[in-house]
Amino acid sequence: MPSTSFPFYHNCEGPLASVAASLLQGCASSTAGTLRKARQLHALIVVANPRGSSPFLFNNLLSLYAKCGALSHARKLFDAMPSRNLVSYNAMIAAYSWYPPGAHSAFRIFRESRLAGLGPGASTLSSLIRAAAALREPLMCRALHSVVVRHGLLNDVCVQTALLGMYSDSGSPEAAESIFSDMGEGDVVAWNAIILSNVKHGKIEQGLRHFCRMIETGLVLDNSTFSIVFNACGRLENPNRGRIVHAKMIKSEMEPDIPLQNALISMYSSCGDMTTALLVFERIEKPGLVSWNSVIAGYSDVGEGEKAMEVFIELQTISFYGGPCPDEYTVATVVSATATLPSICYGKPLHAHAIKSGLEFSIFVGNTLINMYFINDDPDSARKLFNCIQIKDVIIWTEMVVGHSRLGEGERAMKYFYHMLAEEHKVDSFSLSSALNSSADLAVLKQGEMIHSQVVKAGYEANLCVCGSLLDMYAKNGNLEGASSVFYRIKDPDLKCWNSLIGGYGNYGNAEQAFELFNKMVKKGLQPDHVTYLSLLSTCSHSGMVERGRFYWFCMMADGIMPAFKHYTCMVNLLSRSGLLQEAEGFVMRSPFSKSPELWRILLSSCVIFRNLEIGVHAAEKVLISEPDDSPTCILLSNLYASVGRWDAVAGMRKQFRRLMVEKEPGLSWIEIKNAVHAFSADDNTHVHINECRNELLRLQGNLVGLKSPDLQLFYSMIC
Repeated sequence: MPSTSFPFYHNCEGPLASVAASLLQGCASSTAGTLRKARQLHALIVVANPRGSSPFLFNNLLSLYAKCGALSHARKLFDAMPSRNLVSYNAMIAAYSWYPPGAHSAFRIFRESRLAGLGPGASTLSSLIRAAAALREPLMCRALHSVVVRHGLLNDVCVQTALLGMYSDSGSPEAAESIFSDMGEGDVVAWNAIILSNVKHGKIEQGLRHFCRMIETGLVLDNSTFSIVFNACGRLENPNRGRIVHAKMIKSEMEPDIPLQNALISMYSSCGDMTTALLVFERIEKPGLVSWNSVIAGYSDVGEGEKAMEVFIELQTISFYGGPCPDEYTVATVVSATATLPSICYGKPLHAHAIKSGLEFSIFVGNTLINMYFINDDPDSARKLFNCIQIKDVIIWTEMVVGHSRLGEGERAMKYFYHMLAEEHKVDSFSLSSALNSSADLAVLKQGEMIHSQVVKAGYEANLCVCGSLLDMYAKNGNLEGASSVFYRIKDPDLKCWNSLIGGYGNYGNAEQAFELFNKMVKKGLQPDHVTYLSLLSTCSHSGMVERGRFYWFCMMADGIMPAFKHYTCMVNLLSRSGLLQEAEGFVMRSPFSKSPELWRILLSSCVIFRNLEIGVHAAEKVLISEPDDSPTCILLSNLYASVGRWDAVAGMRKQFRRLMVEKEPGLSWIEIKNAVHAFSADDNTHVHINECRNELLRLQGNLVGLKSPDLQLFYSMIC
């Protein structure tokens, strides 16, 4: 038997090597079938069992196993090889470099090759560079670069391309540009790598300039080139550039593959041109799930939720006949697309579909469903779904904080924020901003300061969105010193920051500082918006500055900003409180909100103070036309009659009170002491410290007895 083994092997080594090479070329198209044939070939070699044979055939098998993703098979074969050469080591290093979790193993194999006395070649270093890029360790990347220089391989195109990709993946686009500029004439792979590096890091214009230079070199562009450039045009949202590149692709007579066609759909949909995106989609002979998802995502981006739903239903129908089945990305995309539509018609049926498909507890789908329920003002359903999801990530926790904050449920938002911290999730700018907004709305300074410490701890002090929320929180809590400190630490504050500080100064009586800050903002070249003018008009209203208010109203109109309801509220309040009741009445009647009871109620309140019966009765009639049983208006009207001595009318109003069973809701106030919020209301004896509060009130009354100051006497009459 041994005598016939060697001749058999030597006669078959060439044909077996040819078979291995052929399988290696075809393994990309049929991995499972190729792996089965590779095992059969391996079995044939084992049966032949040649002693002292060359590693040539084994190296082909190693590469074959690696290409099929069978790393365990490749490693067993490598360990069992009777002899190895540099090609053997390179094959294993390359196998591990294409598999990110095995990147460390690539470096271990490299050390073994060095111990065997085999020097690294261009192929070795290219694979190691790819492994270093997967590990994302900058120090290792620079060390490999120095090894390339030391071995004189810096001019090798494969090594240069690998270095270029490594620096791009590790977040060093400048180093990638430097490598590319030293390459001389790069191949298509190198050009694709530098274009992708620029697009990936937001330097899209630079990437497109490289694309134009690539065309000038006369290189034949491939599918990857066009896919990268279509992605760049989509991110720029520039359909004209995309059409030009599309025309270039058609002119090159290239046969586009499915990924390229998907990139085309994504580009046109990102630019809002769904008509062309659909034309591309319809020309795909057998569109896969990615193609369908791209169309649904396109409709979602342009706000066409109903059409996105129609495409989803069509995909569902096709899936029953052997077509692609929707996955979690599909469901999440269509839920996001229809989130603004009534949940009873879209969101809830999609939720039911997710349950039926077993996708309800997917983080990806669950997050979009929770967002949909918050948009539809259904926080209860959002909470129920959140509680059902077992494994929660930081995104879904942030969604709960943001959702409750937007609905004005500050206490619940803070609850979820603190639970998120307790679960040791890393907070991001969205969760911090929402928590700060909730603290601002609740007027709880201590909580805001605690969140500020979290901002510092998480390293978001320079984040403009977080800084704006921080500033707003301090301003609304009356801590103008803290607000100013945050504001002047911002390198380039945006309009939101300026508005928050202007509003803070105005709300707390520092009118001149608010106006001075506004002038500085205008000098900086920022254009005031409706929020800016609302803050200014509110400041004028609080300070009684009528002429200033009229001036800013004129400036707002000159800037082309149409006044909203709140702007009219500020002006009516300013004019009314200044005693200009006729002007205020005319202002309300000329406004587009002349039927709003709120504006007339403001006017009525001032009529009580200035005892203007005629305008006051007119204002009350306007309110009662739209709200006949409005108790605050009835009370104000009764007070107006009493102020001018119309006691008969007062008696009539009291009869109306009894008929309507009007009961004035008690006022409510609260104070925070030692992280606890204490609420008080009139005639409420339930507070645990009610006796201590009354004793302190009696002490204050005793101190005020005999004081001559009119203001103090007024205060005395109020508390007694």
